[in-house]
Amino acid sequence: MLRCLSALARQTYRDFRVVVIDNASSDGSDARIESQFPGVKLVRAGANVGFARGNNIGFGHAEGSEFVVLLNPDAFAEREWLEKLVEAAGQHPDCASIGSRLLRADDPLTLDGIGDVYHVSGVHWREGFGKPLAPWSLVGKEIFSPCAASALYRLSAIRAVGGFDEDYFCYSEDVDLGFRLRLAGYRSWYAPDSVVHHVGSATTGKTSDFTMYHGCRNTIWTYVKNMPGPLFWALLPAHLFVVVMLFCKLAWRGQGAVAYRGFRDAAAGLGTAWRKRRAIQSARRAGLGDVWRVLNKALPGFRR
Repeated sequence: MLRCLSALARQTYRDFRVVVIDNASSDGSDARIESQFPGVKLVRAGANVGFARGNNIGFGHAEGSEFVVLLNPDAFAEREWLEKLVEAAGQHPDCASIGSRLLRADDPLTLDGIGDVYHVSGVHWREGFGKPLAPWSLVGKEIFSPCAASALYRLSAIRAVGGFDEDYFCYSEDVDLGFRLRLAGYRSWYAPDSVVHHVGSATTGKTSDFTMYHGCRNTIWTYVKNMPGPLFWALLPAHLFVVVMLFCKLAWRGQGAVAYRGFRDAAAGLGTAWRKRRAIQSARRAGLGDVWRVLNKALPGFRR
């Protein structure tokens, strides 16, 4: 976190405030923030409320702001990071969110991602993850949604769709938010000159049981809540197929019990997800063609 804040102190763009949401940290970082960064507003959540609620708390401290920018504590911004995000937001007023170019913190020549991809089957991934830095990744373009490890959002749009879904706790909540913003008629843009160096899953681990549980559960909820009616039923067989394949993959890896708990709890929460779906779809402004256009349609075996 201290390295993250030090990078923020060196930004070329200066018209911003920093709010840190402390999810009941136990390493003394909150006291170090107060002593070393007195200009930072530290908000103690009092418990580990998760990524989704933690950021919603942060949104509540953004009164009077046009934009709110999220940055993970394990994401270290280059000096023009914020300037390029704000610049892209001005150039693309139809976009409610702007994503950064994420590089691996331990290898700046390897991508950590350039935005989230949502497949027609209901799975998602970070485009370019693990690939070498190349010219194609240096071009701005429309994306499905940004990775919330480093992303700018229009605060009015965030409030219009209700912020992050706190039932998710963490994982897939940024894709869910991006999908809801899409359905509300907004778009998302990738700003390649806004660069951060990202560790990724520094707290939970990329393949930990915690990560896999929330990933399995929240993937299903995201599809159920957001996929528009005709597409929902047409693509449901593909969604069920990849759910089975994901379970088999995790079982082969020794995490079958974790996957089972994730899918079991997803099923237990379908009633709540369906009620949310009714509200989301009744307010939908984007047409089916608008949604279909931004879905990834690669053949099975596409990436995951």
